[in-house]
Amino acid sequence: MIPSRGPTIITVRPVNKSGGINCCCCKCCTCLNLQFLKNEPGLLKIVQVLLGSFCQSLALNYGMGYSNDMGASFQSFLTAVAWCIMTTSLLLFCYVISEKTCSLVRQSLFETVFNSVASFSYLSSCSWLGYVVYIFLKPKYLVTPYFQAYPAMSAAYMVGGLVGIVHGYDAYKCYRYYKGYR
Repeated sequence: MIPSRGPTIITVRPVNKSGGINCCCCKCCTCLNLQFLKNEPGLLKIVQVLLGSFCQSLALNYGMGYSNDMGASFQSFLTAVAWCIMTTSLLLFCYVISEKTCSLVRQSLFETVFNSVASFSYLSSCSWLGYVVYIFLKPKYLVTPYFQAYPAMSAAYMVGGLVGIVHGYDAYKCYRYYKGYR
């Protein structure tokens, strides 16, 4: 006889009414969970969004003119960066708006899987872009004065690799949270 598994219990922490903004003698916007932005998961989300936006900005400003030279690696890099920024921004928004969402989604498998896939996407697209930038843009950089695409795209894939590592660390922390280590 196969032993049956007990019911899955999802816990919700009691809502802490300490959120909001202190204005003189009163508290405004108490519905906001601004405390999330002060702890490690909140800071990780902010770093992911800011560094991802920096990568996307570099790629769009300096790489679009050479997208034909870089080919599919440039497109895959932009795609990976865009979907990661969008999903991370949406999670950050939901966590700041609702503390219940923060406790429910953070302990679910979704964020662990998302961060793992985001880490893999960043690291794989950055390694491919790094190879292509070195092969196709570095020769132009060596012969063309003031050629800015090579250093900018090099910075983009290096910072993208850093964001991939941050997503990997966040996936590890989410997995531990999912397994009950708080």
